[in-house]
Amino acid sequence: MSAPTRIDLHAHSTASDGTLSPAELVRAAADAGLDVVAITDHDTTAGWDAAVRALPPGLALVRGAEISCRWYGAEPAIPLHLLAYLFDPDEPALAAELARIRAAREVRAERIVELLRADGVEVSWPEILAGAGGGVVGRPHIAQALIRAGLVASTTEAFGPRWLGERYRLPKEDVDVFRAVALVRAAGGVPVFAHPKASRRGRIVPDELIVDLAAAGLAGLEADHEDHSPVERAHVRRLAAELGLLVTGSSDFHGTHKTVQLGAFTTDPAGYEAIVAAGVTPVASG
Repeated sequence: MSAPTRIDLHAHSTASDGTLSPAELVRAAADAGLDVVAITDHDTTAGWDAAVRALPPGLALVRGAEISCRWYGAEPAIPLHLLAYLFDPDEPALAAELARIRAAREVRAERIVELLRADGVEVSWPEILAGAGGGVVGRPHIAQALIRAGLVASTTEAFGPRWLGERYRLPKEDVDVFRAVALVRAAGGVPVFAHPKASRRGRIVPDELIVDLAAAGLAGLEADHEDHSPVERAHVRRLAAELGLLVTGSSDFHGTHKTVQLGAFTTDPAGYEAIVAAGVTPVASG
């Protein structure tokens, strides 16, 4: 088999806030011409087994998760995301932390629905739970309920200030980013900072934090991402080179919740091989 050249290391399924099931996700990845895809649902490994069972021939699957983190070195604390690849899902400390975050997400989502209903917005919590299909419940599922109710036209509008972006936004529980890096490393995984300089998403962390995270075990930085400008991508690459970190690129695919398509941004084979070499869980092959 020839070396993989089309590698997308950040994609979501219905196990969190994507719109394709894990089986549909891997089939779509094959249809998009990818050699490798990573399933990185928010704070869960629930989609792993179904994705492996459905792997098309010729497609490799990197099992991962995107962990909801926060840096407490600023006021207020800055939320950020850590991509964790090829870790042991049964490692007790990491599994317990992910379970805590998922439970907190569900409590937060239900509280948002209560606030909406108190203002006369007719959305149904049981319907939203059903729409999550057993996956991690998040604001995108509430956004879909608002769309079904005819109150907004799109997910983008639902995340605007009138709705989930401000008026009905509640803080969520996250894990301290240094603790997350340590937990992923202890579980044999490879931690990569997702879209670290995406200023269009909101506040970003200083380079000094990334220096400290590298010293604490961070393995890489996601440079090529739709929310990074060309200048931000170049900055991330320079920083990674200075710190000896691997570089990834990926679509951050969410199905119809976003316009970006699988394979829109990809990872260089050298970065992929570094992740494979460092992870404790083998890559699955179709």
